Amino acid sequence: MRVLAIDTALANCAAAVLDNGADTACYDSVGEEIGRGHAEKLMDMIGEVMAETSTAFSDLDRVIVTVGPGSFTGLRVGLSVARGFGLVLGKPVVGITTLAAIAKSSAPDDGGAPLLVALTGKGEEVYCQAFSASGDPESEAGVRTFSDLAATLPEGIRLAGSAAESVAEKCGLPQDRILSRCGYPGIREVAELGLVADPAKSSPSPLYLRPPDATPQTKGRIERQ
Repeated sequence: MRVLAIDTALANCAAAVLDNGADTACYDSVGEEIGRGHAEKLMDMIGEVMAETSTAFSDLDRVIVTVGPGSFTGLRVGLSVARGFGLVLGKPVVGITTLAAIAKSSAPDDGGAPLLVALTGKGEEVYCQAFSASGDPESEAGVRTFSDLAATLPEGIRLAGSAAESVAEKCGLPQDRILSRCGYPGIREVAELGLVADPAKSSPSPLYLRPPDATPQTKGRIERQ
């Protein structure tokens, strides 16, 4: 199976082509930590990895895209491009969470304590999810506060993600519990998870864990009868 993977959810902008076939195996990726401006970079990155792997769009079996948690603007860029390709090509589009991809790259697979992937949120909030030592989800993704985590984290928990340092500090955990401080997923892990995901259960829909700060303006609006 040959796939195109896209990640614009967080600070990184990345694209990759991965083929796991015995006779057609290939992999190429490009990425840059840019913070903003994903829309200006993404299409050039896609063109580069498609060219480097001699892949035509008709060769793709599916398109994979990160669905969050992440920035509203970044998610919109990646999801729009992925859905557009899927529609034109008539191929499935698979959504992979940033938390799951970070867990895949960080989980030690040693049969030990679970892993909490934690991303920096608003103020005292953390966007997080618990995974087993092999990277399988053990809870739903959600928004937690540092005080809540301090009271409920299981003994021996290990940490990964951009908020790992803060969680360790505020929950009194030793530094050796931190397996990774990376604030965005690796594009290869996104591609590998997308290869095995069931398109029927991995919708390319944004994962928003909290409502937007902005609210619709109501002052001066005329009520409709």
